[in-house]
Amino acid sequence: MADALQPQAPPRRTRRRFFWPGGLSARLLILTILFVVSAGALALPPALAAFEEQWLLDRVRAAELATIAPDVAPDRVVSEALAAQLLEGAGVQRVAIQTEGMRRLVLQGPKLERAPYLVDLRDQAPISWLAAPFQTLLGGGEGRMVRVIAEPRIRKADFIEIVAPDAVLKRELTRYLWQLLLIMAFVATVAGILVYLSLAFFLVRPMQRITNAMERFRADPDDPASHLDPSGRRDEIGRAEVELDLMQADLRVALNSRARLAALGEAVAKINHDLRNMLTSAQIASERLAASRDPKVAQALPRLERALDRAVKLATDVLVYGKTQEAAPDISAMPFAPALEMAAEEARLSDDSVRLETLIDPADQVIADPDQLHRIVANLLRNAREAIEAQEGRTAPGVVTVSLSQAEGATLIRFSDNGPGVSKRAQEKIFQPFAGSSRPGGAGLGLAIARELAQGHGGDLTLAETGEQGSVFELRLPGAPPQLKTKRARAKGA
Repeated sequence: MADALQPQAPPRRTRRRFFWPGGLSARLLILTILFVVSAGALALPPALAAFEEQWLLDRVRAAELATIAPDVAPDRVVSEALAAQLLEGAGVQRVAIQTEGMRRLVLQGPKLERAPYLVDLRDQAPISWLAAPFQTLLGGGEGRMVRVIAEPRIRKADFIEIVAPDAVLKRELTRYLWQLLLIMAFVATVAGILVYLSLAFFLVRPMQRITNAMERFRADPDDPASHLDPSGRRDEIGRAEVELDLMQADLRVALNSRARLAALGEAVAKINHDLRNMLTSAQIASERLAASRDPKVAQALPRLERALDRAVKLATDVLVYGKTQEAAPDISAMPFAPALEMAAEEARLSDDSVRLETLIDPADQVIADPDQLHRIVANLLRNAREAIEAQEGRTAPGVVTVSLSQAEGATLIRFSDNGPGVSKRAQEKIFQPFAGSSRPGGAGLGLAIARELAQGHGGDLTLAETGEQGSVFELRLPGAPPQLKTKRARAKGA
């Protein structure tokens, strides 16, 4: 009973390629921070672009008001001192207006040392509008100017154009950026904490409760603490609690039944052992009866011997049936060509019936358990031979071709035959015991056993192709060992 209830070892964990915490709470916290920061990062460019656009518009409106002074001045001319005062008040260095296709420089400051870059506020594309603040922040050099064109609101003109120093805009934009970052950090912290606490309360804690119950149940199914009382929630967590409670009840019943069956099997094995001893004694007695000259004894003796033989065979089959679980494979690197030849001999492949063709280098190796690999290959070759021999109206000689290739750290062995193929009905259950045989009289165990052994190695056995031209089975084994250093290879190297 202890062996029946012993839990299996947990699967081996693969090594992580990057750091990722194992706890759900830690992962939730990291994801919350990443999502909030990402949302803030997406909102940052539009905010900066709107701030820069408003700052430039403020300069344009101030410059537009300053252009009224020359219109009301005597002779429409202002002094240099007044012009400098107007430009300084507007925060610009030049103001120009275009009316009816003619551009006129209204206020002019000092001569520009370098050409300014252009920002047209009349029609900005979304990409250029979002990229403008970063162009301002990352642009280098002192004395950099920006030329801004916008539609006027006070004057009737085609457009108004100003030239303003870039340093002031850059300084104001940097200050606003830091303000945004501080606000975003505060909002992200508060939102992250609230989201994390909410999710931890509604999701993480219930999941931890379910996980603890599952771990306790796995360690000891009879432990009362492993029982999970459903909380009555109507969401997915509540459904998971109810299903876990039902599953634990079903598993307890199954484990109790398994324990009873294990005890029953042990009792049957003991009874079977004693029964075989009794049958042996009966066989000895039948041998002594064979020396009797009584005609009645001589007439009944053959039936007695046949009954005893059937009883002994049945007792042996009962013991064999109790050992159907395959042992773990003892894998090692081994040459495949000799193993293929031994399996072909056991499967009775020969030049007279079904011929074996190999496309395998004698130096090719595989990583497998020798005995289990022999059973896999022998089953596949035997199935191919029997399918070819059972094909009605066949005139062409039967051929089974075996090839081996290595790729992506695995070994792929292909078994191709020119038999009748596998019917569509048989393909659905081809690897199921007692159900996958399409040959009359077949038990359907060969392919099921072969696939079970292949999966025990960490690989698999699949039906790759089938049709009127034949079938192709692919045996995939983990590992790609290097070729053996044969004498021929050493001679070439020499």
